[in-house]
Amino acid sequence: MSRVSVVVLSWNTAELTLKCLASVRAAFERGEAAGELVVVENGSSDDSLARIQAACPEALVLENPQNLGYAKGVNQGVAASSCEWILLLGSDAELQEGTLSHMLEFMEGASGYGASAPRLVGADGVTQRACHRFPLPRTALWFGTPLQGWLPDSSELRRYLFKDFSHEADADVEQPPATCLMLHRDVWDSLGGMDESLWLFYNDVDLCLRMRAEGLRIRFLSGASVQHFGGGSTARFEGFVERWHTDRLRYLRKHFGLTGALCARLGTTWAFAAWALKRALFMVRDPFLERVGSYIRFLRA
Repeated sequence: MSRVSVVVLSWNTAELTLKCLASVRAAFERGEAAGELVVVENGSSDDSLARIQAACPEALVLENPQNLGYAKGVNQGVAASSCEWILLLGSDAELQEGTLSHMLEFMEGASGYGASAPRLVGADGVTQRACHRFPLPRTALWFGTPLQGWLPDSSELRRYLFKDFSHEADADVEQPPATCLMLHRDVWDSLGGMDESLWLFYNDVDLCLRMRAEGLRIRFLSGASVQHFGGGSTARFEGFVERWHTDRLRYLRKHFGLTGALCARLGTTWAFAAWALKRALFMVRDPFLERVGSYIRFLRA
């Protein structure tokens, strides 16, 4: 039977994390795969660590004294694991019955694939449109700027958001999220894991892009599903917006050089200017100095 290392990063989501881990244990107990559960407790301020250790004594739990970021935490977890296959699983996701075996069966029988990802389903039972195409420099001028609201059906947003894909059929995709992503250890090792300079966002995008550069495809499996509660950790992170813009800048600069960096800075500056105008007109009441400080730190990134 195939062995899978399931790596889960935990940060202040005790309830969700315990449900996630229970779904993995259930999959192992059903015989969908053998393997190990590796949890990286990334400096939570709640009681996550004690509850995880009590609920899953068989899990290998790595404890960080502070939040080291998603990319570094995942790299830690994978480095401590030992199985042939690796499953990255978000703490806000629950494996549905048959998903683990379905993904393994595909990966073991396929050639030329670096990874596979399942369909994500929200608490309302609706399939989430989670797969995107790779962002280009021009994407930064459309996504996360006023243009997104003015022209939501533009050709660039349709391309980037993969609007021509229903997420209800199997297909090769460019960029599924790392909410649930399976890959072989040899692939992970050849890529060198996640880029830790992309602290919270775009690290999975970067990983997928580097896979494609190696000639490897990624398969979306509609018959495998994960219930996804969305943003369990990121929604609690106070620097969410600043971190997203900074990581996007670093991603675009890494892959597109000065052009990518310029477009990222222009897009964020436009979004900041639109916010400043709304605040001047008393349309929003966000703290002024806090937002300005965040923008200045972004410019220095």
